[in-house]
Amino acid sequence: MSRPFMLRPFGLGLLALALVLSADQVSKYWILYGLDLPDRGSVRLLPFLNFTMVWNHAVTFGMFGGLGGAGRIVFSVISLGVAAALLVWMFRTPSRLTALCVGAVTGGAVGNVMDRLRYGAVVDFVHAHAFGWSWYVFNVADSAIVCSVCVLLLQNSLSGGSKASQ
Repeated sequence: MSRPFMLRPFGLGLLALALVLSADQVSKYWILYGLDLPDRGSVRLLPFLNFTMVWNHAVTFGMFGGLGGAGRIVFSVISLGVAAALLVWMFRTPSRLTALCVGAVTGGAVGNVMDRLRYGAVVDFVHAHAFGWSWYVFNVADSAIVCSVCVLLLQNSLSGGSKASQ
């Protein structure tokens, strides 16, 4: 007897993709149009956490920002290519955990591509800081990508890189 689609790895991965993409886009919409963060600049939430408006025209940690207007297209095309490869991985994996993580990474990548195409830059707004230390400003998509990659690395590490753990 076959499992229902949503309980298969690919179905779970698609669910993670949809949830991350939705949470990312809803949070960015609220930041831009509900909180009006572009006009406010920064809003203190906690002593160590602000919403701070940053339009990221580059990639992770501001890398490759020197591409100018072409960066918008270059980064979008590369991200969509990676997302397509991730969908293939998600379709082929027998592991539910892998599919969930790959789906979350894909949802985050697509969310950031949507920003680049819509606004010309990625909407970043979460700013953690403490004791004179300040982390990069990021968004829900970035968080999903980083957390999911960490889980994938941990899963691979704990399995010794073998396929047996899948």
